[in-house]
Amino acid sequence: MDQRQSSNFPLLSSISRRRLLQLLGVGTVTGAIGYSRFAKPQPAIAQTSDLTLPTKLQSQKSVVVVGAGLAGLACAYELSQRGFQVTLLEKSPQLGGKIASWDIQVGEESFRMEHGFHGFFPQYYNFNGLLEELQIKNNLHSLDFYSVVFRNGEYNPENFRPNHSAFPWNIVDLAISSSNRLRWGINLTDPKHWEVFREIGGFRIPNSFQRLDDVSVAEWIQGSFPRGLYDLYFLPFAKSSLNAPEKLSLGELMQFFHFYFFGNPEGLAFNGTNDDMGTSIVTPIAAAIKNNGGRIITEAEVTQLQCQENKIVSLQYKEGTAQPKAPFWVDKNPHLSDDTVGYYGAGDRVYTTTEEETEAISLTCTHQGCTVKRQENGQFLCPCHGSLFAADGKVLSGPAQQDLPRLNVVKKETDAVQLVGQNPDDSGEHTLNADYFVFATDVPGVKHLFSLAAGEINPQASQQIQELAVADPFAVARFWLDRDFAWEHSNFSSLSGYDLTDSICLYHRIQTEYIAWHEKTGGSVVELHAYCYQETEFPDQVSLLDRFEKELYEIVPELTQATMLHRELVNQKNFSGYPPGSYANRPETESEIPNLLFAGDWVKMPFPCGLMERAVSSGFLAANGILSKQGLQQRKLLSVRPEGIFTI
Repeated sequence: MDQRQSSNFPLLSSISRRRLLQLLGVGTVTGAIGYSRFAKPQPAIAQTSDLTLPTKLQSQKSVVVVGAGLAGLACAYELSQRGFQVTLLEKSPQLGGKIASWDIQVGEESFRMEHGFHGFFPQYYNFNGLLEELQIKNNLHSLDFYSVVFRNGEYNPENFRPNHSAFPWNIVDLAISSSNRLRWGINLTDPKHWEVFREIGGFRIPNSFQRLDDVSVAEWIQGSFPRGLYDLYFLPFAKSSLNAPEKLSLGELMQFFHFYFFGNPEGLAFNGTNDDMGTSIVTPIAAAIKNNGGRIITEAEVTQLQCQENKIVSLQYKEGTAQPKAPFWVDKNPHLSDDTVGYYGAGDRVYTTTEEETEAISLTCTHQGCTVKRQENGQFLCPCHGSLFAADGKVLSGPAQQDLPRLNVVKKETDAVQLVGQNPDDSGEHTLNADYFVFATDVPGVKHLFSLAAGEINPQASQQIQELAVADPFAVARFWLDRDFAWEHSNFSSLSGYDLTDSICLYHRIQTEYIAWHEKTGGSVVELHAYCYQETEFPDQVSLLDRFEKELYEIVPELTQATMLHRELVNQKNFSGYPPGSYANRPETESEIPNLLFAGDWVKMPFPCGLMERAVSSGFLAANGILSKQGLQQRKLLSVRPEGIFTI
């Protein structure tokens, strides 16, 4: 159906809400669903335990948590509260994973950089509960509303505000308020369109996955589908899951929509942090862990796991990450490699082998982490800040001060290479024995951990981990400019229809240090996101930055006359993938290894959740698994309504 074709909906603004519900096919069920139009529904209890059980340990037990993103931090926090001896290991210098922050230099000033803006929604009940316990909810503020803006005016902008109405009333409110309502493309005589309503309004775990997990979103919308609904809502929100529609399970999309809209009574507006996320969120959680006796070690690289009798007995780690101390595999990058030069990895973790192929050079610029590009003369140039390196990696001109790291090739296969740091320091290896271990890394990290196992390890758990997928890469470009501009949409807005850009964030209007810089200079700081771009179209960071900058001037034409003062690029390929057919064998929190638990947004969850809330909830679930094994009360976990009203 052509997206400009007239809808079968009558003029929604001129009819009653009761009549609209009848048209949507839900008028007969609204009396049975327990949702009042005027009373806000309460969160559902997703997990609780016997309150007569003790809350704290009476004996000494130890836990090692590997990975200090939100999942690992939440798990370590809860267990440290309960009397466990907790050691939290993080490979990076910064805690926080995808909400980590670090210092960058912009001219004579220092700023805090992140992996990209994240919004925190009201239905992030477990995340918000943690903030309340830490008394840091005031570190976040409301962004008031949320816009979806379409290229070339293809559709009018959509604006979402908190209305505290649950399904189906939020659909009614959206239909009445949306100026695009006559272009939704809904045909009430088409059975396919009724199927759409049934699925989006009838999500249930695991039934929806059993029906829908083998189908991709792109496949599902082929043929007869309300095209306007897809363009206006399905496509922007599907990409917000950081997975491309062609590679995203339809079951996962239904969970995403249920959690953020159809089962959610909170509306779509959200909070942002007052300062960078590291300062506002990560540092207070880490402080609480330490205050409870927990130990946090950064730049800790796990080098081996010792396994015996289907348990992890201990792990070894070394501190300092200048040279990787354990061999690691990196897949060949077909988009960068050619017949003469091989490139391995993606995003800001790319390596190239030397001519003899006995060594490799890391192409991560030692200044601020961009990926350098090989020039025709063999030298390497940083596309972000202009650092220049010789063909052997030695720095020729700044701002970088250190050479590109060199590594040894351990093994080489057709599509992958195994690397290890040159002359790593063999001293200072530490062994940690523990009663429990929690792996809370990203997908590449947990796969690497399993590759380090010595001794017997459960083959089913290992197979589940190896089957985990990584989504297409994402990129964030942040620009400092010498002037401000008018902007009528939300300070963080989704964008649709661009070749690369999926959203825009105006940092000089939402975070303290950027607001202060704006007030002092009159300039602006704008961030563009690409959630899951195609590497065939943007194989390197030069092409990414060029397209981001081109689209920035299209999105904000006033900035074409501005002077670009500075630009930063974050480009990674480590977000969790949810491809068709992946649900059945996805690992749950409790693994086939009795003293090993998993946490992260790649874990199969027993209740609806998404993005940052999925990470935090998985961390608490892992903690609950250990608490249950020790006969202690589990933490009460909340979620939105667990299933839709059309559940079948």
